[in-house]
Amino acid sequence: MTRPGETAVVWDDALCAYDFGPAHPMDPVRLELTAALARSFGLFDLPRVRLISAPVADGSVLETIHDPVFVQAVRDASAAGLNPSAEERTHLNRWGLATPEVPIFPGMDEASARLVGGSIAAVTEILEGRCERAVSFSGGMHHAKSGFAGGFCVFNDAAAAIAAALAAGEERIVYLDLDVHHGDGVEQIFWNDPRVTTISIHQSGDTLYPGTGFIQDSGGPAAPGTAINIPMPAGTRPEDWLRAIDGAIDPLIRAIRPTLLVTQHGADSHSIDPLADMDLTIEAQRAAMLMCRDLATTAAGGRWLALGGGGYSVADVVPRSWTHLVAVVLDADIDADAPIPEEELQRMRDGAHRTGAVPPRAFTTMGDGSEPVFRPWSAGFNPEHPVDRLVQSVRRAHFPEWGLDPLYD
Repeated sequence: MTRPGETAVVWDDALCAYDFGPAHPMDPVRLELTAALARSFGLFDLPRVRLISAPVADGSVLETIHDPVFVQAVRDASAAGLNPSAEERTHLNRWGLATPEVPIFPGMDEASARLVGGSIAAVTEILEGRCERAVSFSGGMHHAKSGFAGGFCVFNDAAAAIAAALAAGEERIVYLDLDVHHGDGVEQIFWNDPRVTTISIHQSGDTLYPGTGFIQDSGGPAAPGTAINIPMPAGTRPEDWLRAIDGAIDPLIRAIRPTLLVTQHGADSHSIDPLADMDLTIEAQRAAMLMCRDLATTAAGGRWLALGGGGYSVADVVPRSWTHLVAVVLDADIDADAPIPEEELQRMRDGAHRTGAVPPRAFTTMGDGSEPVFRPWSAGFNPEHPVDRLVQSVRRAHFPEWGLDPLYD
């Protein structure tokens, strides 16, 4: 029997072993700092929290979404260690491994499989009725494809969690990706599965990795209308990003009425993230989390799995954004102007120093000091606004497939 109000939170210090080395943008200090900041606000100690660890997913789990030969290649990469031979490197490059993007390291197979295990453990709490919601901020490795690593992602934990839910009998799953980069791996894995609708709002592939995720993409022949992309222009402001979510994503999820909502909350859409060009704030990211919570509650029967994702301003943006994520999933919202304890500020400064990343500005609160206000789509379409034209194009391309009128719904 599901216990309303209980939420599973995945945390395990061993998750920090997913570490590509000191010069790599995806430094695990972002996970360490998030867990510490969440603890400082008492989130892990709330009586309704089920704090669970992240086991290492075994090969049979990984192979539900990944080619067995690729899984073996990751094991080979782990065995090769930091200095593979030329022959080993040539072999591993075929799978997207041993590259500047996805360097290899000893223990890589176990560390990558633990991320999958964490997200599987989280969704299992929902599937087995121990809670309605779960959050695994170490997950969200959305670029990994069935037979190829990429975008700092080795195994695709989001897809593995969705596959586990399908195996348990879920009828309709919506995967919503809010990362600044297109959720290409999850889309590819479920491209032809009518039970899974992937929705990704991201900086356009015309200007950002991985160069995919356009409006005309719509799913495979057995699953038309189940791949939905909203490619936003570089420099998108909070009010336009939130208006796009309101105008395109909200009506679609309400029409689909998933039995499970899975969301990915990459923090790299922030204005100071070094690897992208959006102009969002912590407050905008938090507003989107609140919108996801409302959709989970009103359109998905309350069943919600929230994941982390990208985020390369590792000491100042990611910990704040994902602490808000944990709080929102727990119904323990933190005000954006809430002060950060001095001990945690020092921990963030130390984390930035360790990684060589200098925070670009001083901050002492959980927000950026700018609460977004957006014009809801119901207020009317503005044909002179480029983002409105983009959203209307998405609506025209995808709404009819779900029984919605692109002009009025």
